[in-house]
Amino acid sequence: MSRGGRLRDALVLAALAAYAVPFVWQLLTSLKPEAELLRVPPLLPARLTLDHYRVVLEQSLIPRALLNSLGVAGLTTLSALLLGLPAAYALARLPVPGRSALLLGIVASTAFPQIATVSPLYLMMRALGLRDTWTALVLAHTSFALPLVIWLLAGFVREIPPALEESAAVDGASRGQALRFILLPLLAPGVASAGLLAFLFSWNEFLFAYTFTATGASRTVPVALALFPGVFEVPWGDIAAASMLASLPPVLIVVGLQRYLVRGLLAGAVKD
Repeated sequence: MSRGGRLRDALVLAALAAYAVPFVWQLLTSLKPEAELLRVPPLLPARLTLDHYRVVLEQSLIPRALLNSLGVAGLTTLSALLLGLPAAYALARLPVPGRSALLLGIVASTAFPQIATVSPLYLMMRALGLRDTWTALVLAHTSFALPLVIWLLAGFVREIPPALEESAAVDGASRGQALRFILLPLLAPGVASAGLLAFLFSWNEFLFAYTFTATGASRTVPVALALFPGVFEVPWGDIAAASMLASLPPVLIVVGLQRYLVRGLLAGAVKD
């Protein structure tokens, strides 16, 4: 390997190490005994403890918030994919009038900041009696995730040769059957990538979750972390433990879908 290649690899490793420092520090904080939390040095704790995790799991609302986040993010992802896949197929394959302008408008809708829409959405959710429910969050999150899903999946559909569908049509398959049995297996990497982005958006979203919820019955993890109890002092160890628990589901999902995600992110990078 040339000197330039080794230098590039060293810079990449240094960037990855710098990126991992906050995560490692949070992990160490969550495992430090209470007496060592504000003492530096030593950097590494003399012993490791799970006391902070026990407090979070047994005496806080974080477990309920994790369940709420999983439910809301899962339903948001499912809704965005069920609505986005047929829309993306139509925009990519059917002779839709003004297709380019329509797709541009869909993408442009994501430019509206959340703060500009939170007030009317709140009034609508309150009028419909949906405040402090999963439904309110799923509807709000889906409205923001859906344009991105449509745009991404439309690009993936365009990468698949139309000849495959034409061959299926010759064999008597309808458009729906061709989409389900021919295109959908080929779109698995793209669906995984789009679904992951929708899930992460819903999982990390704070403004709508904070505005539309009032009790622990529907509060998600970001809101629960922001409202973590601490009257006379900040429970840094408990907050660090709660943060580590909150980051665990997305990490597991990314690891589980890694094979599809790599294929999806690289799709279209190589042209014939």
